[in-house]
Amino acid sequence: MPLLNKVRTAVSGDSGGDTATRSLSRLRSALTLFFALDGFLFAGWVVRIPAVKEQTGASAGDLGLALLGVSAGAVVTMTLTGRLCRRYGSHAVTVATAALLSLSVVLPALTRSPLALGLVLLVFGAAYGGINVAMNSAAVDVVTALRRPVMPSFHAAFSLGGMLGAGLGGLLAGSLSPTVHLLGLTVVGLALTAAAGPVLLRRPSPAPPEALPAPSTASGTRSGAQAPRRTVLVFGLIALCTAYGEGALADWGALHLTQDLHAHPGVAAAGYSVFALTMTAGRLSGTALLERLGQTRTLVAGGATAAAGMLLGALAPTVWAALLGFAVTGLGLANIFPVAVARAGAIAGPGGVATASTLGYGGMLLGPPSIGFLADWFSLPAALTTVAVLAAGAAVMGYRARDARAVRTV
Repeated sequence: MPLLNKVRTAVSGDSGGDTATRSLSRLRSALTLFFALDGFLFAGWVVRIPAVKEQTGASAGDLGLALLGVSAGAVVTMTLTGRLCRRYGSHAVTVATAALLSLSVVLPALTRSPLALGLVLLVFGAAYGGINVAMNSAAVDVVTALRRPVMPSFHAAFSLGGMLGAGLGGLLAGSLSPTVHLLGLTVVGLALTAAAGPVLLRRPSPAPPEALPAPSTASGTRSGAQAPRRTVLVFGLIALCTAYGEGALADWGALHLTQDLHAHPGVAAAGYSVFALTMTAGRLSGTALLERLGQTRTLVAGGATAAAGMLLGALAPTVWAALLGFAVTGLGLANIFPVAVARAGAIAGPGGVATASTLGYGGMLLGPPSIGFLADWFSLPAALTTVAVLAAGAAVMGYRARDARAVRTV
């Protein structure tokens, strides 16, 4: 009998249920810490990009090419991490990639040329992509074991970690060199990995999908394999549509406020902060929302809310109305990505998480340049309406996939 089935049985029992519940609670807490650590380390690196650019003597174009190393490393690793999770377990891969992420975050500060920066960012991107797939795979198993939709709480921890990392980095940027700051992040990351890692390593991951009996007929095997694959791609596209909006607002929201609405630079800088805050608040309340509405209604309502908010944010004639639109967009998008990844993982295990995460990360990369090209052809407000179009598309796809069922029984 697979491990997770044993956990479910124990949870409903007496003393065994208490033990299993405490074990799952510890596992959830440790995994939440890894989500927060991921956001904390990544944000800590991001706020030091200007200093590293100056240190390496990189031009804007050189820096853009070097930063592609993060994207390239992440995308390549995401496609491979699902296999590693099936072979070694998502818990072990989460701990290993957390250690690698902690070690590699200091590497950019040690470089003195754009080429060297690009090479070390490949390593950093590989660790970042790997931990995102591994910890989301582990989170899907925890959600299944708890039989509660707690996935948004993990992503809320990532958002909170990112806000803490960015805030702390901003405070330290004026007093510490990039090397000292990022080395400090390495020490913190390794310490937290050493503290939380044993909790994951002591508890093996549930049996992989390959351990389950296959359908008896050849035709059943083909149809059984193709249907989940198509459904996973749908949820991956939903993740892409929402991550597109997050990337677009991160890179273009402030410019829209200053260029099109003539906002004060300080007010414009608050645009993405408002979006990030409401997204975090939405994720903190995501479990209660999912328990009340269910996954499909949450996807549809979230997509529709984000579409309405972004139309207001892009087309509003005043700064404050645009900020309100950004806030509504953050609330709408908050739980779509976590739900899409959770559904993909429930259907196809670590491979499903890898597919949805890779497509979602691709959406975050696709958003900023797409907005730029469309802004050149039309206008920036018109370009930003594509965020609303894709959010609405995510709502439609979420509704059409309402009958998708998890095929894993582990």
